[in-house]
Amino acid sequence: MLACGVQPHILIADDQSDLLDALRLLLKGEGIAMEAVTSPEATLTAVASRQFDLLLMDLNYTSDTTSGREGIDLVARVQEVDRLLPIIVMTGWGSVDLAVAAMRRGVRDFVQKPWDNGDLLRIVRAEVEDGRLRRKRAEAEERELSEARRIQRKLLPAVMPSVDGWEIAASWQPATGVGGDCYDAIPFGRGRLGLSIADVVGKGIPAALLMSNLQAAVRAFATDSAQPSELCQQVNRILCGRIAEDRFISFFYCVVDSELGLLTFANAGHYAPVLVRSDGSVERLTSGGAVLGVFPEGTYGQERVSIGNGDRVVLFTDGITEARDAADEEFGEDRLVALAREHRTCSAPALQARITDTVSAFTAGRFQDDATLIVMAAD
Repeated sequence: MLACGVQPHILIADDQSDLLDALRLLLKGEGIAMEAVTSPEATLTAVASRQFDLLLMDLNYTSDTTSGREGIDLVARVQEVDRLLPIIVMTGWGSVDLAVAAMRRGVRDFVQKPWDNGDLLRIVRAEVEDGRLRRKRAEAEERELSEARRIQRKLLPAVMPSVDGWEIAASWQPATGVGGDCYDAIPFGRGRLGLSIADVVGKGIPAALLMSNLQAAVRAFATDSAQPSELCQQVNRILCGRIAEDRFISFFYCVVDSELGLLTFANAGHYAPVLVRSDGSVERLTSGGAVLGVFPEGTYGQERVSIGNGDRVVLFTDGITEARDAADEEFGEDRLVALAREHRTCSAPALQARITDTVSAFTAGRFQDDATLIVMAAD
């Protein structure tokens, strides 16, 4: 008997009724419940409808009794439905090479026909217990990831602050639940605002932790009197002593002054934001310096540009422009700039939604990297 408190429930896929009857008798005596199916399609239906502790499956079925092609294909399709389900394949003496090939595709073990009852039960017990442990670990990781996602989401602005004469909209989409993209908006009164966007190299929890450190540093130095170039230098010094050698951050920070109609910025190795004028002309906001976290004594320049009614500023991370379609073609900066120009009369939320929806349609909804987009509209 298995030591687990909950009775194991396994799925067996084979088109030989006498074999299924024999397995049913054997497993029942060991306290193992089984469900039997006789075709690949029935197997997929069963796996999709409930969770099993194990799939014990043949590689050959009625329509293909020798090559094992049906079984190899079925393994991949089952894994798409339940990637954590342990799979054991049953094979005849003459098809051990085929079973080994199946194991290279993720099958946990194989049983030769005719099987030895003791060996079969040993393998089943081991894989059921190992599969349950892997599911528990995956559930714990998912809970941790969900909590990290909730915390990270709370670190980002819930609502973009308003600035007299400006409208701001933002979207943030991590590739893996949590990510290394971040943005922030810090109001300095009704007419002034500090705005940042950043991309930490890497994905997942490590990138998210570094992102939170960046946000804390930016918040500490982003005051009404702080110049963008000074802020970049101060944040860079802090990060250089606390960042792994293979990590760095691209960063853009600007201060918007609606009363003076000015945007003052410093770009630390980030993709240059797009400034679309009301007449359709385009400028890129490039002045600044190197990425953060690499050169402790790095210095940063800054630039000031005037902003008038009808102008639009689009800030983005590489998850937008490097998003790829089914043919592995990048969305690219040219498409982004063209979209911003074409729809420059839209409000900030409308332009942000238009760009996001277009990129999503381009990739069929599959973003390969964290994707952040901010649109500012002067009206």
